[in-house]
Amino acid sequence: MQFLYPTFLWALTALAIPVILHLFYFRRFKKVYFTNVRFLKEVKDETSMRSKLRNLLVLAARLLAILFLVLAFAQPFIPQKGEVKKGIKAVSVYIDNSFSMSAASQDVPLLEKAKQRAREIVSAHGPEDRFQILSNEFSGRQQRLVNREDALAMIEEIVLGPEVQVMSKVLARQKQALSLAKTDNLASYLISDFQRSVTDLTTYQDSLLPLNLIPLQSVQEKNISIDTVWFEAPVRMANQTTPLFIKIHNHSTTPVENARVSLKYGNEIKPLGSLSVGPGADRTDTVNITISGTGWQRAEVTLTDYPIQFDDQYFFSFFVADEIKVLSINDATPNRYLQAAVNGLPYFKLTDVNSQSLDYSKFVDYQLIILNDLANVSTGMGAELKEYIDNGGNVLLFPGRNANLGTYATFLQSFPANPPQSFEQVSRIVGEVNQAEFIFKDVFLNKSANLRLPSTQGNYTFGRFNSRAEEQLLSYRDGNPYLSKYKQGKGNLYVCAAPLAQEFNNLVNNGEIFVPMLYKMAISAGTDPRIAYTIGRDELLEADHQANSAEIVYKMKGEGGEFIPEQRAVGAKVFLTMNGQVKKSGFYDLFLNPGQVNHGYAFNYNRRESALQYFSPEELTERLGELVNIISALDTAVLTAQIEEDNRGTVLWRWCIILALLFLGIEILLLRFWKV
Repeated sequence: MQFLYPTFLWALTALAIPVILHLFYFRRFKKVYFTNVRFLKEVKDETSMRSKLRNLLVLAARLLAILFLVLAFAQPFIPQKGEVKKGIKAVSVYIDNSFSMSAASQDVPLLEKAKQRAREIVSAHGPEDRFQILSNEFSGRQQRLVNREDALAMIEEIVLGPEVQVMSKVLARQKQALSLAKTDNLASYLISDFQRSVTDLTTYQDSLLPLNLIPLQSVQEKNISIDTVWFEAPVRMANQTTPLFIKIHNHSTTPVENARVSLKYGNEIKPLGSLSVGPGADRTDTVNITISGTGWQRAEVTLTDYPIQFDDQYFFSFFVADEIKVLSINDATPNRYLQAAVNGLPYFKLTDVNSQSLDYSKFVDYQLIILNDLANVSTGMGAELKEYIDNGGNVLLFPGRNANLGTYATFLQSFPANPPQSFEQVSRIVGEVNQAEFIFKDVFLNKSANLRLPSTQGNYTFGRFNSRAEEQLLSYRDGNPYLSKYKQGKGNLYVCAAPLAQEFNNLVNNGEIFVPMLYKMAISAGTDPRIAYTIGRDELLEADHQANSAEIVYKMKGEGGEFIPEQRAVGAKVFLTMNGQVKKSGFYDLFLNPGQVNHGYAFNYNRRESALQYFSPEELTERLGELVNIISALDTAVLTAQIEEDNRGTVLWRWCIILALLFLGIEILLLRFWKV
């Protein structure tokens, strides 16, 4: 047995006090007068024996009461884990307050159980000890060591939040705070559900910092979530119906039946029915959404699930332009059939420009650029078109009848795309449409019907290189390409084998092919802006810079209030960083002037913790090694006594107080009820 405060043992000298009292007080005699002294001798002997016995018992009770009272102050214990460090202790307690802690234990959410454990840890230490209370927020306030009362107050303030931290970062934060303590008596506690997705700790080898893990797990591990939402077409048009894809994932090992999904767009909530998802499987559903207006649009997909609900909503926003701009670059007069086809499309606007008077800086204003029978593609034009496509533009190339094949080859080589080799003035008919590709997908209701396909009176042959990622959209009956697509950067290059002039190509007269082809090419821009972002990720947001001065400050306003993001204006763009200022999922607007939205954003909670897969206490022990203490107390157990026992061994001071009170009670009973 050892003592935490052995200096209190000097108080054992107080044991002499009851001995002295016994020697001088209980030996005083009292005179008793009798009228008849015949039985005096017998009474004297009997009284003397009873008095001595009572006095000795009272003395023993007093000595034992003082003994155990002194021992209680000295705090005896039986050591179990080697030498016990004495003095002020610095303790760091991490409470996992991520959304996975909203799962239920036997009676309360895991977060409430974690806060209860944290209070017990703090209460198990002395008032002179110092504490760090850490959550996933990693705020500056949590990097200070505070006293016990402030620590208990900080525990009460912790609530569920969207932040998710891996355990290695948590431990690094704890070590950083404890390094500021003026003591070597340190301890670290991690209270979490220890999900596999965030528990990246491996074998623990720091013998200077005792690490204690307190795993908490829910009574059921069942959850489904909305994984992501996306549009098929990068560009949306007003009053048009476009497919919306919704991907739902089942994170549990049991099937989920009849999960209800709904879509909120505008002022309407549209039920999408119910669906079933197999264990550990994905389910992608498609819903047609009709765009009701222009400008920034907001929508929300909701899934009915319980009890984990943070991943049951998916917010997304998208922009609907007033018009789609198409640029036609011509050598001579514009093609009137092309003008008629484009101007016949709602919200489309065609601009014709001569190849000798181009303003390359205006390319970014157009969703589709058509090279109409150009004789040459200059080096400067080719470089600008390449940059335009890389940044998400679309170019449709119709080579001229007398094209300079050298300039074309140089331009196409930069992608790379197959170059034209020679012009063959023979009649050919298109025989196949690639209806699996976006341009012609879902264009024709009856795919088996006989379509009137384009025919040509002359076309270029192309060199074929297997290394070049050509995708044929329309093919001649002999298998040679008529219209090909090359994916480049964020955009697309479309190459036709024949000139657009009507004497060589009747495409302009074939409305059922030409019109939807132009429409789908224009809206297939690779610059599809993100429709949703994830809270907690260090993502760079991009928006059009609306001001000429770089000193103008953009503001963000949404579900979590109004704030100023970190921003940097570069040319026509402004780049934003949130730096953890977005705490709540929902919609946020970027603006310079109140009421005027420059860009709309949608933020969703991180799905990292949707998978409810945990490390068991046995797996944690095997993973981290023997230096880590796994505290797996039952829900009904009080952690304070267990921590004291782990820190000091078998603590005996409580028993000393109980025994001291017991012997004081025995003394009172002897003096009160044992009459001599």
